[in-house]
Formats: sequence, structure tokens, C-alpha cells
Amino acid sequence: MVFRKPCWIVAVALGTVATAARAVAAEPVAPVPETVRVVPASEATQGVANDAAFLYAVQNRRIGQYSRATGQRVGSWEGDPALYIHINSCQVMGGELVCAMSNYPNTPMTSSIEWFDARTLRHVRSHSFGPGLGSLTWIDWHGGSWWACFANYDGEGGEAPRDHRSTILVRMDSQFIRQEAWLFPQDVLERFGHFSSSGGRWGADDRLYVTGHDRTELYVLALPEAGGRLVHLDTLPLPTNGQAFDWDVLHPDHIWTIDRRRTAMVESVIARVGTNGG
Repeated sequence: MVFRKPCWIVAVALGTVATAARAVAAEPVAPVPETVRVVPASEATQGVANDAAFLYAVQNRRIGQYSRATGQRVGSWEGDPALYIHINSCQVMGGELVCAMSNYPNTPMTSSIEWFDARTLRHVRSHSFGPGLGSLTWIDWHGGSWWACFANYDGEGGEAPRDHRSTILVRMDSQFIRQEAWLFPQDVLERFGHFSSSGGRWGADDRLYVTGHDRTELYVLALPEAGGRLVHLDTLPLPTNGQAFDWDVLHPDHIWTIDRRRTAMVESVIARVGTNGG
């Protein structure tokens, strides 16, 4: 005996599919950013920073300084491997290169901020966070506060029972005293996979832009109205795979990322971004 679904069930099902298809079709899809420039840099494996004169490529305990005008390396720094283990990201503030560093993949996890003279690359000072929060992957100054991401990982470099879901954003005052903290959105954590957030910067639109470890995506986040978990607003495509990035200081709609495979710094045009709120 053959059982047939009533016509009204089939109609409802088809209507639901059609509605879903229309919703997907209507959802705006941001274009892949246009690549403006690619600057080869052997140190470009962790992140990139920039100011009006130079580009800076970051690789664990090495920093390369490149002329913005010519793309040629004009300076470099390399630290003692016993002290400088894993510099994750940097940005230029007030003539200094401010860098987030951890001891990844060593445990217990410990983190610090390292300051360098942006012109000479001379190490200036250090601030240690010590163990307990995770691995500092990026830090940004915005709205009168420091905003720091302490990553946690699955497997190597992690500390059980914490895993990548324990990655947190911490707001601190000018003296690095903790004020507030948030977890990341569940769906963004799923996109991080076994790793975490490798880069982050606030935009002039007061939204937080973060990258993961390897996906070609930029996540747009906001502070929640209530509770302790950030809100995922949008996902924008990138021309490169995750890692630490920087807004271009001369062009507000440009972003610098790194291509780890080619060890290069990549400048591209991206929709709906702003400059660092400062």
C-alpha cells in the first residue's frame, strides 16, 4: 500500500523552501576585498602594523620594518628566544610599536605587552600579565580603555579544562586594571575551530572587528545590551587567512593583512570599516 502526503502538507513544505530561498537570496553578501598592494616580508607570519612611514611585519621574536613608499626592508629587530617567545600582533601608538606577546605553545600560559620605538625598533619597556587568563593575542586602545584578547586553545598550548570557548575580551583601564570581560559569540567560536582570535581592532563605528586563525573572514562584533557574551553582527570576507591585521592609517577603508603562505603583507579595500577610534 502506498501512502501519499496530503496536498496541503506538500504546499506548506514548498512554501517554506521558497521563503527560505528568498531570504538567502535577499541577504547581502559583501564582495571579496580588492587587493591594492602586496609587499613581500619574510617576517609576515603572525601580523602586520603600519604608520605613515613604515610597514611592520611580525614573526614571533622578529619584527621587520619596511618603507611604505618602496616596500623595501629598512630595519629589523630580533629578540632573545628565551625572553621573546611568541609576539602575536602589534600596532603603532604615539611613535611606539605596542605588541601583544605570549609564551605559546608553552604552559602555564603567560602574557605581556612589549613596547618598541617605532623608528629604531629599540625595545622600550614591558608589562607582564602573568598566568591565569590565557594567551594575549591582541590589544587595542579605544574609548579611554585597553581592550585585550586572551586566547585559549584546544590541545597544544591550552590548559585543560579550558579550551577555545574560554577565549575572553577584557577591558582594562590605563593602568591595566581589569574592568569588564566578555566571552565571544558561540557561532564565531565555532568558526575559530581549535584555535582562537588572532587579531582585533575597534573601528570608528564603535564596532569590534576580529579575525580567527585561518579562515578568510573578518567578524564584526558589538558589546551586548546585557550579559557577558559579545554579539556577532556581520562577517566580511578577507583576501587572506586570519591572523593579526591593522587598519591603514592613511586610507580609512583599507586594511592590512598577511599572507602566511607567501610571507607577504597585503593591502586591500574592505567595505564598512573605520579607523581606530583612539
